[in-house]
Amino acid sequence: MSTPAATAPQDFKAVCRRWRQHRKLSQLELALAAGVSQRHLSWLETGRSQPSREMVIRLSEAMEIPLRERNLLLQAAGYAALYTEKALDAPGMEPILEALRHVLDHHDPYPAVAVDRLWNVKMQNRAAAKWFGIVPLAAAVTGQTAEDPNLALLSLHPDGLRRHIVNWEEVAHAFVRRLRSEALASGDALVHERFESFIALAGPLPETDGTGPSLMPVLPLELDLAGERLRLFSIISTLGTPQDITADELRMEAFFPADAATERFFRAASG
Repeated sequence: MSTPAATAPQDFKAVCRRWRQHRKLSQLELALAAGVSQRHLSWLETGRSQPSREMVIRLSEAMEIPLRERNLLLQAAGYAALYTEKALDAPGMEPILEALRHVLDHHDPYPAVAVDRLWNVKMQNRAAAKWFGIVPLAAAVTGQTAEDPNLALLSLHPDGLRRHIVNWEEVAHAFVRRLRSEALASGDALVHERFESFIALAGPLPETDGTGPSLMPVLPLELDLAGERLRLFSIISTLGTPQDITADELRMEAFFPADAATERFFRAASG
């Protein structure tokens, strides 16, 4: 996959044009979305005009460019990076950290995790910690531990959670599509390379794509854990109006029981 980030960082016109093409927008469509004239956008992409800092931000918002990549676009135009990248436990991040803890804790007894753009688990609730503890992680193969798992790698690796997924043939294509869609949206070569390496570890995908008829509005994840058959689905949420790269890239995934037996399992396990 060719990504906008692959362009030389000092060449604003090329980076901007590649992002527009990456988003499959015509010059007219982007001009309308950004509230500028098509002629001015054309001049920016050919180098006849130089963008102001405000124009770079406006175009970034119109193309829904992630904050990490917006910094690169600003630098390509000759401006300083605007968005910071703080650790979750850094000063100033306390409200976000507290909100994440609140959501995770209140989702018990069902698993919930907060992951970064590479699906590294940054926070998890007690149910998720128990869940990862049940699954043999084969650390010598995957490099994972129960304290610092990568949820994508754990799901795809044959020696990880993957071997507990009963309906792997149904969910495999959907999960791979999600990873590739996230990589495409990010425009980040590192995300693309990392996800493709995870997908390669999964081996050949099933011939069926899991899109057959179903009575449920979502495709449940069916697991066999400790002899128990569990059926789950998840809801993914993000932080609203992020102004920090870490906050922008955080994803919260909360798992819910898809049947009464799964609900009873997690409630019993919490005791």
